[in-house]
Amino acid sequence: MVHLYKNNGYNIALDENSGSVHIVDELVYHILEDMISDKDFTPVSFEKAHPGAYSLQDIEEACSEIEELRSEGMLFSEDPYKQIITHFMDRKPVLKAMCLHVSHDCNLSCRYCFAGEGEYNGPRSLMSPEVGKKALDYLIEQSGSRVNLEVDFFGGEPLLNWETVKELVRYGRAREKEANKKFRFTLTTNGVLLNDEIMEFCNREMGNVVLSIDGRREVNDRMRPFSRGAGSYDLILPKFKKFAESRNQSNYYVRGTFTHYNTDFAADVLHLADEGFKQISVEPVVAEESMDYAIKEQDLDRICAEYDRLAQEMLKREKEGRGFNFFHFMIDLEGGPCVYKRLSGCGSGAEYMAVTPEGDLYPCHQFVGNKAFRMGDIWNGIEREDIREKFAACSVYTKPECSDCFARYYCSGGCAANAFNYTGDISGAYKIGCVLQKKRVECALMIKAALADD
Repeated sequence: MVHLYKNNGYNIALDENSGSVHIVDELVYHILEDMISDKDFTPVSFEKAHPGAYSLQDIEEACSEIEELRSEGMLFSEDPYKQIITHFMDRKPVLKAMCLHVSHDCNLSCRYCFAGEGEYNGPRSLMSPEVGKKALDYLIEQSGSRVNLEVDFFGGEPLLNWETVKELVRYGRAREKEANKKFRFTLTTNGVLLNDEIMEFCNREMGNVVLSIDGRREVNDRMRPFSRGAGSYDLILPKFKKFAESRNQSNYYVRGTFTHYNTDFAADVLHLADEGFKQISVEPVVAEESMDYAIKEQDLDRICAEYDRLAQEMLKREKEGRGFNFFHFMIDLEGGPCVYKRLSGCGSGAEYMAVTPEGDLYPCHQFVGNKAFRMGDIWNGIEREDIREKFAACSVYTKPECSDCFARYYCSGGCAANAFNYTGDISGAYKIGCVLQKKRVECALMIKAALADD
């Protein structure tokens, strides 16, 4: 299968199975269009269908080049993963990552937060060091021969339980050598309590930090206020700028959320770039349709146009030496994720789980609080094997909407939580998310192709 599209003046052909990307001229673009739609395509039939537009010699030369790429597996290639899907379904995944909910409490009142005010529809609570240590032990025990393990300190706001975070990092480091493991710790924070001591510790111990801010002051403060309504922008922006510089502008993200109220979100991304941030992620909110800030279907054309505008500006700035990374435009055309990740994404519920302050296990942080998805706990292990098996088996081949989607190996079937919340099934499709994911992939490929073409 070949996906054809035009973006920013480029004619782009993506061979979906091999991942090969081609910038083509108008003739080749139209030939490929006809090849896709007409099984009886021939150079002569194409010439008759486009009288006077191209010479038969030019058409035949273009077709010869296309056939050469086909023979090299770079156009109209076969699905390389069908032969391994049975092995994929039968695999016994090992646990490789945990999201530790060290705090079910928060010092902001973000309007769109899926966790309420950090409490996940339950009592406000903090994870004890004992629960956290047992969680790390459980991760080690369930990780098999895998050496590299990931742990994200999450909330609510994890800095409300900072002493426990530090103790757990020290405990993890102490266990690394004896267990032949290597922990990569990460932290997600709203920055309210961020200070020099925390920054210094994170720069020494955290492989990545995620700093939550939505962009422009008025956008951020509308959705990320304190409980009494005051905005958080002026407090956190200077801290985040200092933190990003202290990490040499790498191994962090400023991470925002855009809503129905700022569908011009490219302005927020560029605002963060103009403030000096080099690693930026601004993502669409996922919310019930009844919420006033939810993305509506009528917003999609505007949002897609914003992605195009952002991609064009990023390309311009990159050529001027002022480039920055936008998480959703980052695609590795040479390496990319492993086969399993291409097919199943983040591995939630199988290779990745979330742990509550009480030690309960859930498929990921977005399922926490939904008792139907409680899988067990860190003391007794998995009690609901059926949940783990369902998540482990979920792939682009079990999702009907993914079967003919050109972006399936880039989004890996999308977020299971979003699919469940939108359709009631983790194998469903969050349609608004699908539209936006396709547009992001197209923009990302355009940027890659344009830079390679220079």
